[in-house]
Amino acid sequence: MANFVKICKTGDVKAGCGRSIEIAGKPLALFNVDGGFYAINDVCGHRGGPLGEGELDRKTVICPWHGWRYNVTTGENELVPDLPTEKYEVKVDGEDILVDLK
Repeated sequence: MANFVKICKTGDVKAGCGRSIEIAGKPLALFNVDGGFYAINDVCGHRGGPLGEGELDRKTVICPWHGWRYNVTTGENELVPDLPTEKYEVKVDGEDILVDLK
């Protein structure tokens, strides 16, 4: 069953950027890819770097600590495919961004 929670406004994350957000004890990384919003776990599987603070290259976030790369639309780890990160469903309601915390 879906558990959508408002995490911020659409204007809070500029196109081509990400943001780290903690909601209900869950660290989320929210990204704006050409006006589409995507959320993944904010903790890099390598050494725990904050993915929301990483550089966004199209649909790929690059961890600011050691350069691990994740597809923000799928959670796939581009360097180590066997170690994806969790992806969360996102929906936009007017100017509100909501994420399903499962």
